[in-house]
Amino acid sequence: MAADSDPESEVFEITDFTTASEWERFISKIEEVLNDWKLIGISSGKPLEKGIFTTGTWEEKSDEISFADFKFSVTHHYLVQEPSDKDGKEELGEDALPLPMQDLLCMNNDFPPRAHCLVRWYGLREFVVIAPAANNDAVISESKCNLLLSSVSIALGNTGCQVPLFVQIHHKWRRMYVGECQGPGVRTDFEMVHLRKVPSQYTHLAGLLDIFKTKIGCPLTPLPPVSMAIRLTFVLQDWQQYFWPQQPPDIDALVGGEVGGLEFGKLPFGACEDPISELHLATTWPHLAEGIIVDNDVYSDLDPLQAPQWSVRVRKADNPQCLLGDFLTEFFKLCRRKESTDEILGRSAFDEEGKEVADITHALSKLTEPAPVPIPKLSVTNMVHSAKKKIRKHRGVDESPLNNDVLNTILLFLFPDAADKLADVFENRASTSAGNNPPPENEDYNLFSQFKSAPSDSLTYKLALCLCMINFYHGGVKGVAHLWQEFVLEMRYRWENNYLIPGLANGSPDLRCCLLHQKLQMLNCCIERKKARDEGKRGSMSDRSPGGASGDGAKGGDHSGDNPDKDKEFGKSWESWSDSEEEFFECLSDTEDLKGNGQENGKKGAKESVNLKPEGRLHPHGKLMLLHPGEPLYVPITQEPAPMTEDLLEEQSEVLAKLGTSAEGAHLRARMQSACLLSDMESFKAANPGCCLEDFVRWYSPRDYIEEEVIDEKGNKVIRGELSARMKIPSNMWVEAWETAKPVPARRQKRLFDDTREAEKVLHYLAVQKPADLARHLLPCIIHAAVLKVKEEEAVEDISSVKKIIKQIISHSSKVLRFPSPEDKKLEEIIAQIMSVEAIIARARSLKAKFGVEKCENEEEKEDLQRFVNSLLEQPEVSVVGAGRGPAGSIIHKLFVNAQRVPAAAPLEEELRRSGWPEERRPGLQSEFPPPAGREVILRAAVPRPAPYSKALPQRIYSVLTREDFRLAGAFSADTTFF
Repeated sequence: MAADSDPESEVFEITDFTTASEWERFISKIEEVLNDWKLIGISSGKPLEKGIFTTGTWEEKSDEISFADFKFSVTHHYLVQEPSDKDGKEELGEDALPLPMQDLLCMNNDFPPRAHCLVRWYGLREFVVIAPAANNDAVISESKCNLLLSSVSIALGNTGCQVPLFVQIHHKWRRMYVGECQGPGVRTDFEMVHLRKVPSQYTHLAGLLDIFKTKIGCPLTPLPPVSMAIRLTFVLQDWQQYFWPQQPPDIDALVGGEVGGLEFGKLPFGACEDPISELHLATTWPHLAEGIIVDNDVYSDLDPLQAPQWSVRVRKADNPQCLLGDFLTEFFKLCRRKESTDEILGRSAFDEEGKEVADITHALSKLTEPAPVPIPKLSVTNMVHSAKKKIRKHRGVDESPLNNDVLNTILLFLFPDAADKLADVFENRASTSAGNNPPPENEDYNLFSQFKSAPSDSLTYKLALCLCMINFYHGGVKGVAHLWQEFVLEMRYRWENNYLIPGLANGSPDLRCCLLHQKLQMLNCCIERKKARDEGKRGSMSDRSPGGASGDGAKGGDHSGDNPDKDKEFGKSWESWSDSEEEFFECLSDTEDLKGNGQENGKKGAKESVNLKPEGRLHPHGKLMLLHPGEPLYVPITQEPAPMTEDLLEEQSEVLAKLGTSAEGAHLRARMQSACLLSDMESFKAANPGCCLEDFVRWYSPRDYIEEEVIDEKGNKVIRGELSARMKIPSNMWVEAWETAKPVPARRQKRLFDDTREAEKVLHYLAVQKPADLARHLLPCIIHAAVLKVKEEEAVEDISSVKKIIKQIISHSSKVLRFPSPEDKKLEEIIAQIMSVEAIIARARSLKAKFGVEKCENEEEKEDLQRFVNSLLEQPEVSVVGAGRGPAGSIIHKLFVNAQRVPAAAPLEEELRRSGWPEERRPGLQSEFPPPAGREVILRAAVPRPAPYSKALPQRIYSVLTREDFRLAGAFSADTTFF
């Protein structure tokens, strides 16, 4: 009674049946997605062409829906085809089957080599898949599977969609699908069986036919004919009878007497292992009628040699080890090292010999004692031994990363001029090896400007290759540090003894190259200047002129025509220059004379400087005369402008930018930029006493001197000139510089380019480079060399797809390497692209060797085999012309026959016996071919279901049997009107 009197017991729940349930909302979402994708209504299209599944374009669209809190992804897979209104209208009619049902019976695209699994199993051109959104989610229970299938069926019925709709069930790795397709009065159910153990009746054609006939349950007698397509796949894994053609590099020969150092200028290429792991031969019987062949548990007519169609695909080894790729990868790892050269080789590697050098008590005696400066004969061996002594003070004799043989070989390769013992012979060779010859104008050579590396015949390029090889074969980072130390010592030796560096182009640093190459070119400029100055001090050389600093084309153009001896003077220096930057040579008489005209211009200055003796003249400037004295205008000997590397230019621009925009800052900036102009003005005044600013402008910048024809007082036409408007601006830079300039010849001026200071800066820069910095500098050269190597190897094989990839690599590298510090990720992408090309070329060579392309004597057959090999590289599956009787087919047959002779087949036989292969049928195939690794069968029929008077509808079953599993995928149609 207490329970009855409880007021809560009287409350009851009211269910509102007008509210949509989760299931109804789920169905509504499916219908909404199908509407959005415009999959409603009758589907139309052309019959499928042969091979369209492989050559055509597949696309997909995805969306996400949920059943309560369980998320599903809906994906629409479809083959892109051109719309054909005409064909569509013809197919529309009462008896027209939906397009997917027609595709079930189409035989043009059985066994596509690359397609979605549902395309391979059912031959569909379009379908929708509903699958759990998360990879680890799965629909396992039978009730949930039926609920999803019911949802699909209702959604298809409500929308009139004729596209098949599949639901993925069980775990995703099993690839289990059930689905449905609806049309006007017809329905197709898609069912699937997936087993681990194979029942014996499924291993042959007769058993599959029994299952198929039982499933469709046709009431007609006799049964309509069943069409069959059969494919047996054989796998060849054993290449023991074929040696891999790639020969490993002979490391001992790299430093041997026969090869010398030449091998150091080349990168290795090729795979260390066979890049082709398996060959899959598919033998196909595309159109067979029931009863033509016998295939049961006792006997089989399916002889691979008699198959009308053969197709081959190759399985490529995953990431095969390749020599060039390993070289690049190992060198790139250097970029991430943190150690300095001193930390790797031990401290004080660059110290002078003997502790007494650092002892302050010996400083005075060192300064006062006579020290003749001999010019020793250049010898790399002597340099190596002196460096070795310094290293061995801190390390044992046998602990040096590089032995003498390797080091000597590398240094002789980098500095071939060092092989000459005579200094005069060396000088002649150094002048020719410094890059006087014009570079070859071809695309490969000019790659350095795109990659910002260095020319392929330069010292920097060779150094990069040597360091790459040392890093891989001879000691890793320690060997790199050792070689770099020796290289810096060699640079110091050449600077101190005036020996030009070979393998570098003459002239200013090339800003198109990497910074390290620019630094070496700068050092060469310093050596050239120092050498010319030292020789000039001895009186063996006269002054030279490079033709002015920064004038217009007319300034430089007039030099060569008027003075045929100018070439002889090029490369000469000034006699009385000193190594001191601050020393300024001026004669007292010149100073006295300059008191009268130092700060004045025009005719007054000309009159007072008449008695000055002209100095530093190169040659007359054509027919030009000085305006006021009326004497010939002479081109002066001027200083060359200072060469600059890109880091110096950047540093200079930063300094100028920091001066600001104020008037004082702008004035100071103009003064800093006019040092070269001031030097040229002083040289011009010394060569042309009594000259004025107009005379200088006529030579230096002719466009700023405007000449016009005017009529004088007597009526005669005369030419009068005046300075341009910018030259007339009060207190402009040119006027100020002219008033400041004194008549001082170039040989007595302060040097614009202090080669001593710049050389020391370069040598210090080189000495402090860590192996990681060095690798960063030289990585563009290594990538450049790798691209050239790949192009060279591709030219032998002539693979069109590789040509396209190489162009992409060059384009990508040009964009990445153009910037000073490219990202590691982008560099890794470039290296990966180069490695992929190397692998493709290695695969081509492997296939050529296996198919005996080079050994084929018949030219026509050789071309056919070459095309066949190229197709194997570029296409997922290649048809064999002539099947087993063609040239390629006979070679494949021999490969399998030879593999069968290897006694390693016994374990395989036991495995097949355990997996259920009929023992009685094995001997017939095993004599020449192994048991098939895959067995695919497609059975089709047009049968009325479920009643004899129903419409004849397509029925299809696909069976695949492999060593791992067995799968049946069936599509069974039924008439929903007459049943």
